[in-house]
Formats: sequence, C-alpha cells, structure tokens
Amino acid sequence: MGADASMSLGVVVERRDIENPWQDYVWRPIAVIPNAARGERWRELQSGADWVHFLAGTFDLELFRGETEGYMTNLSQNPPQIYVVLRQGEEAEDNDVEPFHVTACPFEAMGYHESGDEIVEGVPMPEDMMSWLQDFVDQYHVETPFEKRKNKGHKDKMTGSRPRGQLGRT
Repeated sequence: MGADASMSLGVVVERRDIENPWQDYVWRPIAVIPNAARGERWRELQSGADWVHFLAGTFDLELFRGETEGYMTNLSQNPPQIYVVLRQGEEAEDNDVEPFHVTACPFEAMGYHESGDEIVEGVPMPEDMMSWLQDFVDQYHVETPFEKRKNKGHKDKMTGSRPRGQLGRT
C-alpha cells in the first residue's frame, strides 16, 4: 500500500566529541530540511570546536490515512516533532550511523525505539510542515466512536461451564 502523501526531508545529524574512554563522539539527529534535494549524502554543513553538522541523506516522510490519530497526537505536542531513526553503520565504508527512516507518527517511532537497536529522536517540526500535516489530518481523519465491549463471562475451557456464583446466560 502506497503513501497517501509524501514530502522529501533532508536529515541533519550532529557528531559531537565527548570525553569517554570507549567512545570518541556521539551522534544525534538535530533537524530536518523540507523538500530537500535527493542524492546528497554526508555533506558537511557547519562545524564548531567539538561538533560537526552533516546533511546525512534525504528520505520520504510518508503519510497514511490510517495513522491520523498519531499525527493528531504529534500536532498536540509543543513543539510537534519529526522522528528520525538512525542505525549503526554495518559495512566498513558506512559511517558510524546511517539515517534509516523518518516519521511524523509518535506511535511508529515508539516501535523503533522499543526495539533498542536504533537511535530514535524527535527534532522540531518546521512550521510549514505543521500546516501540511494538519491539512492532511483535516482531510483524512475519521473519528471512531468508542464502543465498550460486553463482558460475556468466563467459561471453564475444560468443562464448558461457568464458575459457581457467576451470573450470565449459557
């Protein structure tokens, strides 16, 4: 199933030097650039005494009609976030981390975070993206009423009968 809308995002990551005997620096996503050009990877954008910012790659932020609840949750946050998933580089020619995925759905981001293998962090959503995402939600969100499930009672699987004292029809 294809996305119902998409936008290309450049992913900006920071490499920051740290004082640690096992690690020289840490990586983290710090920003996204809406409508970024495709094809550029690992271009240095700016640097300071102990940090460097790179345009690490361009990815499609895909929106799906079935995820509007998550988008609404995100838009209610202050500020809304774009979640960036980074993975450890696996090949010798790879960088220490490689951008893997971007999403506007906090529930999807939580799934990546819970796996424990990726770095998942939110970066502030640019203003024009907030409007774009809100327009998508306004167009596709369908409110589903809460329906309480009825308790049908418990039957013993072995005997097929209800425990003593339990009310209900068999």
